[in-house]
Amino acid sequence: MAGIQEIAEKAGVSPATVSRALRGLTNVNERTKSKIFEAAEELGYPVDTPKKSLGKKNTVGIISPFTSRWYFAEAIGGVEQALREAGLDILLYNFSQIHGREKLFNRQHIRERVDAIITISLPPTEDEFNAMLSLDLPIALIGFHRPEFSSVAIDDYAGARSATQHLVNQGHTSIGLISGEHTTTWEFPVTRDRRHGFMSVLEESGLTFNPYHEVFAAFDMDSAQRAVDDLLARPDRPTAIFCGSDEMAFGALMSLKRHGLKCPEDISIVGYDDHKMAEFADLTTIAQPVRLLGEMAAWSILEKMNKPQSPPKTLTLPTTLIVRGSTRKI
Repeated sequence: MAGIQEIAEKAGVSPATVSRALRGLTNVNERTKSKIFEAAEELGYPVDTPKKSLGKKNTVGIISPFTSRWYFAEAIGGVEQALREAGLDILLYNFSQIHGREKLFNRQHIRERVDAIITISLPPTEDEFNAMLSLDLPIALIGFHRPEFSSVAIDDYAGARSATQHLVNQGHTSIGLISGEHTTTWEFPVTRDRRHGFMSVLEESGLTFNPYHEVFAAFDMDSAQRAVDDLLARPDRPTAIFCGSDEMAFGALMSLKRHGLKCPEDISIVGYDDHKMAEFADLTTIAQPVRLLGEMAAWSILEKMNKPQSPPKTLTLPTTLIVRGSTRKI
């Protein structure tokens, strides 16, 4: 059966406008509303109760481990825009300690505050997963997949392969890696998947990875700068470095400058994200549509709230290699 996205495409409007019309809100003009209901009828979408509210609280909870970091801020912005256009409020749950995370996932009164939940790049433990299921709320995931929930993510493995293959094609055989740190607090799958993509290209290319060329950082500039300082102090430095995020790549560029080295003349650098500052840094990177991830997660929640019996949908969006001046042939 068709959903909000299909109706929007047929009617030539945004999914948010479709949601507003189907909910009977007054901020959709009659001509547009007529087109939407006509498209819905043609596609077999039930519209017999258009004035029914999506939820009792008109609020969606967003669970995110960070809010100020670029990726999370962009994703939250995408969610917020789509939900506010649909007439819904958001309630942001942000925490930086593991005990806060455990408390949230096991807090039953969350059901009294929100109609649905969107979780950003925060894979639950099995206990947390069971607690989420027990809430009996529509749930969407950003950045990872679980078959029980609707989710939207990118293929981090494929993106890392593209970045690494670019360096191999440029003639680099000694390539360093800045991986995300593994901690007991956060286990982000991007660290694992991007590292696997990197390693798979080296193996297929017949290149031996030097473990001394791998350093770890916390997906930020400061820790990455310290990590690359350490890497440059080791013997047999690499001719290129793949960084698990653009912010880590910025830290790598700062470290090279402090050590009197030039990019890409001495060391080529590739990032991952296409951060808003990547173009200004002339950084070769893997672009991912972070804001769109947030918008699509919001649309999936709106559809689930409209059609509670609809099955969960899994979406994987593509990434794109953006070649700039931080890499060169050798």
